[in-house]
This record gives sequence, C-alpha cells and structure tokens, in this order.
Amino acid sequence: MMGLSIGHIALFAIIILVIFGTAKLKNFGKDVGGAVKDFKDAVREDKKDTHQ
Repeated sequence: MMGLSIGHIALFAIIILVIFGTAKLKNFGKDVGGAVKDFKDAVREDKKDTHQ
C-alpha cells in the first residue's frame, strides 16, 4: 500500500515552492483566508436570522 510519509509531503511542498514562488503562495493564502472568513460570517448571520 502506498502511503504519504513526512518525506513525501516535504518534497511536494518544496516542488510547489519552486514552481509558484513564495509571493504567489502568500497571496493565495490571503485569498483563501478571506474566503473562509466571509463564509464563517455568512453562516453566523444565517444562524442569527433563523433563531429570531
């Protein structure tokens, strides 16, 4: 059975860094974080609206 070890994950991360660079990954992380925050806010508002 083929599994993922720490070495495989580290190698994958290094390859991603080489391909995309740190600047693009930083922007991607910021975009994903903003999307998650917006989603959480929308869920909270929806729950608040349904409980009233």
